[in-house]
Amino acid sequence: MTGEDDLLRKLRLLAERRRRWLREGDPSFGRQLARAGVLGWIIVVPMLLGVLIGRWIDQRLGSGIFWTAPLLLVGAVVGCRAGWRWMHRQ
Repeated sequence: MTGEDDLLRKLRLLAERRRRWLREGDPSFGRQLARAGVLGWIIVVPMLLGVLIGRWIDQRLGSGIFWTAPLLLVGAVVGCRAGWRWMHRQ
């Protein structure tokens, strides 16, 4: 049953996208550029937060970049996942 529900949800989403495209047409260059900018910020902000938190921990503990590098990677994973989910909702 779950597979059928998922298929119906995807078909409804596809139909809604088609209706929106028929109503609005292709997105303008400015709109596409804005989407790219939003996607960039969705990915970059968690990475920056990871670096800031990691640097703060490293300065408090005197551990070089021991926490900065892993938290940067965690931020990249979180940001990419959020960007992926955002793209599939559009």
